[in-house]
Amino acid sequence: MAKKYAVFIALILVVSYFSLTSGSFSVRPAELLSTLFHIDPNPQYEILLFDLRLPRVVMAAIIGLGLGIAGAVIQAITRNGLADPGILGINAGAGAGIVAFMLLFQGQKEVTSIAAAMGMPFFGLIGGLIAAILIYIFAWHRGNLDSGRIILVGIAINSGFSALSLFLSLKMDPQDYQMAMVWKNGSIWSANWTYITAVLPWMLLFIPILIAKSRLLDTIRFDEDTVRSLGISSNKEKTILLVACVAIISACVSVAGSMAFVGLIAPHISRRLAGVEHRYILPLSGLIGMLLVISADFAGKLFFQPAEVPAGIILAILGVPYFLYLLFKQKKGENA
Repeated sequence: MAKKYAVFIALILVVSYFSLTSGSFSVRPAELLSTLFHIDPNPQYEILLFDLRLPRVVMAAIIGLGLGIAGAVIQAITRNGLADPGILGINAGAGAGIVAFMLLFQGQKEVTSIAAAMGMPFFGLIGGLIAAILIYIFAWHRGNLDSGRIILVGIAINSGFSALSLFLSLKMDPQDYQMAMVWKNGSIWSANWTYITAVLPWMLLFIPILIAKSRLLDTIRFDEDTVRSLGISSNKEKTILLVACVAIISACVSVAGSMAFVGLIAPHISRRLAGVEHRYILPLSGLIGMLLVISADFAGKLFFQPAEVPAGIILAILGVPYFLYLLFKQKKGENA
C-alpha cells in the first residue's frame, strides 16, 4: 500500500507544480524554488505564488481530501456504491445554508472577512444536517436505513435544496447574486489564506474521527443482524459518522461551493486499488480526491484561457459518465 500512496502523492506534487508554474504568467522552476524557499525572492513572484496560485492549490488539496474521505464513509454507511454527498443532497443542503448566510449578511460592513469565513461552515453544517435528517426520515424502512431508497430520496432532496438556494439567491443584490452563482458551480477562484484557516480546524477535528473508526466501517458493511450480534450500536455509530461527514462536507462547500462526484469517484478507485479494508481505503480515497480537485482546477484554468471554467463543472463532466457507468453496472449485476 505504501507504493500506491507514494504514486498518488507524486502525482499530486506533479500536478501542483504545473498549476503553480503554468498560466497567463509562467514561472520557471528556479524562480519557483527561490520564491517558495525565500532565496533571493522576486516580489512579483511572491505575490503571484503566495497570494494567488498557492492558496488555490492548498485549498483544492484540502477540499479533495475531505470530500474523498467523507464520500468513502457515506458509501460504507449506506452500503450503496452510488452514494455521494452531491447526489444525496448533502452538498445542496449545505449550499442552501451558506446562501442563506450570504443573504442575511450581505452588505453588512461589521461582518469581517474572517468572521464570515468562520461563520459560513456553521450555516452549511445546519443545512447539511437538515438534508441528512430528511434522508434518514424518508429512507428509513422497518427499523433500518434502506439502501435502495437512498438515491431516490437524495435526488429529491438535492432538487429541493437547489431550488431553495436559487430562490434565496434571487433576493440578493446583483453583485452578490453573481458571486453566489460562481460559488455554487464549485469554484476555487476566491481561494485565500483566510478561507484555508477557516476550513482547516474542521478537517483536523473530524477527519481523525473517521480514520479512527475505519475498522468499525469494515463491520458496518455487513447486515444489521450481524452488526448487532457483535454488540455494536449500529444506529448510534452511523449517526456519529454521518455528523462528522456532514461537518467536513459543509466546511468544503462553504469555501468552494459544490464539488460534485469527488465523493463518488475517489472511493470507487480507492476500493479497486486498496481492497475492502477502510484503514487503507480512507487515506487512499483522500489522496485521489486531492488529485481530482487539483487537476480539475488546473484543467479549468489552463485549457480555457483566457477564461476559466470552475473546477466543479470539470468534475461534473467527468463524474456524470462515471455515475451512469456505475448505475448500468449495478443494474446489470442485479439482473444477472
